[in-house]
Amino acid sequence: MRIFSGIQPTGRKHLGNYIGAIAQYISSQERGEGIFCIVDLHAITVAYDPAELRERLYDTTAILLAAGLDPERCILFRQSDVPEHTELTWLLCSVTELGRLQRMHQFRDKSIAQRELVSAGLLLYPVLQAADVLAYRADEVPVGEDQREHLELMRDVARRFNTRFGGGEEVLVVPEHRIPSVGARIMDLQDPARKMSTTGGSAQGTVYVLDEPREIEKKLKSAVTDSGSEVRSAPDKQGISNLIEILAAVRGVERTVIESEFSDARYGDFKAAVAAAVVAYLAPARERYEELRADDAALESILQQGALRAGAIASSTLLDVRTRMGVGPLDAASAPSTSGAADTVNG
Repeated sequence: MRIFSGIQPTGRKHLGNYIGAIAQYISSQERGEGIFCIVDLHAITVAYDPAELRERLYDTTAILLAAGLDPERCILFRQSDVPEHTELTWLLCSVTELGRLQRMHQFRDKSIAQRELVSAGLLLYPVLQAADVLAYRADEVPVGEDQREHLELMRDVARRFNTRFGGGEEVLVVPEHRIPSVGARIMDLQDPARKMSTTGGSAQGTVYVLDEPREIEKKLKSAVTDSGSEVRSAPDKQGISNLIEILAAVRGVERTVIESEFSDARYGDFKAAVAAAVVAYLAPARERYEELRADDAALESILQQGALRAGAIASSTLLDVRTRMGVGPLDAASAPSTSGAADTVNG
């Protein structure tokens, strides 16, 4: 089974990112062929600082490696190093509904926030996301709950392409999503009605992967709960429900297990237990990160080698798509070189 997922290089990675995405990447190495992409092209669809983007990309690479991604067991690369992603995006635009792109929640939310410019890239973001996955004919995509809408569009794009150009064959694999039953949506500790976020959340309500243990403890012990005293999940107990979700995800158990264990606990004791578990959970990645992040050249080498491997897969898919769509020469032997990724990463 081939597994693909991409992660934004922007912002400091937080507990929600770690539980909802990064931890899934690590475990997927045991289940199949993992291909993981740091999506710097997605990051430029909104206002950004070029120098910061490059630094954050290396930060993200180091965090993924520190968490347990092994370049010998998976493919880890930078999106912009594999030009097949952008060409396939354009080709897939021919089977993507404009109206649906305009109705996507992320486009509507982010376009409201963009006062100076709502870029066409923001509108086409989901098509690039579809190209990211479909280029590798991935069977499974580990995503958070907030990406379900984009995954459904991706599946429909693949189906529409196959119907129009496939001649009865599944040229593009229709991927399945993998959303964790626990931890798919971690909320802000100070405002549990909103998702934990680097940009939209509160500093005190966001636990960052690289936070020091004392800072993690402080944030979790000051987390908003409610006026009750019972440790259980309920719609009117958003704060305590979020803490139950966090502890269940960190321990790898169901919410009911946590509720049963802490049925007689006071909120203060429960928060302390959650804090201790999160500190221990993030400790290995935090401890390995500093050493990895200190060597830009080593990080760059890993990304380039990953791009070579990724490009070899994506170029085969792109050639198939071009041929089916009548783009370029019919004879594959006379087609342009498919070593674009190698040329790109090697300068």
